[in-house]
Amino acid sequence: MEEERTIEYKLPRTIAEQGWIGVTIPRVYGGMGMGHLAKTIIIEELSRVSAAMGAMVQASQLGVAKVIHFGSAQQKRHWLPRFASGESLPTIAVTDPVSGGHVLGMAGTARRDDNGDYILNGRKWFVGNSHIGDVHGVVLRTGEGSRGLSAFLVESDRPGFHLGDAGTYGGLHGFSFGELLFEDCRVPAANLLGEEGQGLDVAYSSSVLYGRPNLTAVALGIHQAVVQDTVRFCKNRVLYGKPMTDMPTINLKLGEMQSRLMTAQLTAYHAAHQLDTGQPCDAELMNAKLVNTEYALESARDAMHILAGRGLQISHSIERYLRDTLHLFPQPAPPTSNAYDSARSPPAATADSGRHASTTNARPDNRPTRPRPTCPNEREA
Repeated sequence: MEEERTIEYKLPRTIAEQGWIGVTIPRVYGGMGMGHLAKTIIIEELSRVSAAMGAMVQASQLGVAKVIHFGSAQQKRHWLPRFASGESLPTIAVTDPVSGGHVLGMAGTARRDDNGDYILNGRKWFVGNSHIGDVHGVVLRTGEGSRGLSAFLVESDRPGFHLGDAGTYGGLHGFSFGELLFEDCRVPAANLLGEEGQGLDVAYSSSVLYGRPNLTAVALGIHQAVVQDTVRFCKNRVLYGKPMTDMPTINLKLGEMQSRLMTAQLTAYHAAHQLDTGQPCDAELMNAKLVNTEYALESARDAMHILAGRGLQISHSIERYLRDTLHLFPQPAPPTSNAYDSARSPPAATADSGRHASTTNARPDNRPTRPRPTCPNEREA
């Protein structure tokens, strides 16, 4: 994947067939029913080996979220077993080329015709799993204001749906993160997620409940790889007759990296546990994302300093870790974000709904309310 820098199609299917996409899906639908902490560990371990595949799983989880939280009984029965078994890969598509991360400014439309079907027109980009997904959760405008957005399930083989540009990116090579096109794409009313006007809730719930801890886990996995590879290099690299690990300045730097990793892991696991137990955890989720992305980037830079010129060699992977981490870090925030979120919003290059940093859902009077994260038992009910 890294050498060819092309979309990987086979490996995501193999990973999905292990059942890992179904980690948060209730067991009644064939999933693991294990919650966000287990999901964090799965994404972390995958990202330790391949951040691109960790990003694939976390993006799939965003697609799972929309059906768990907003799907009808029929939609859950149809799609959740397919997600859990790996038969189908889901996505969520929110970002509009016109408005970017400002969800309320999107231009794509869904118009209901005389037959009761919806006719979709528009473009979505920065969609995680865009070119490998089987069903896309698409948010489009059906009316005015914050309650003028609605979400739909759109199968990849539906007439009027097309794949657009796959894009080129500096990191996460192998991950599909491109554009979707809708040209008079007709979907039945049964494909509406939730009720008409709940599109903003669909977008933000995926971002809050899944996007932040997911991206936290990707950063944590990269951080693990950075520390492990750097320590291994220092043990094997001999300078002045002794391993680099025997040099006080190097040992100090390695200790700082390990300390960051331990702190990052604690924040990630704590936030996921809070989410699983149904406790208010907006601040914990934001902090975990902040700590893990910044600390992973800082440790990757330290690794580059320690390896010096060798850090730029592809064989040592440090330059890849640095590039991949950068895809988790910078992202312009939508105007609806608060000040804290504006500085630390979810990244562009890992999942579409992760681009929307605000933890708020818009109310009919356009004042924001925060959704309370719910525990897995509540979601099953």
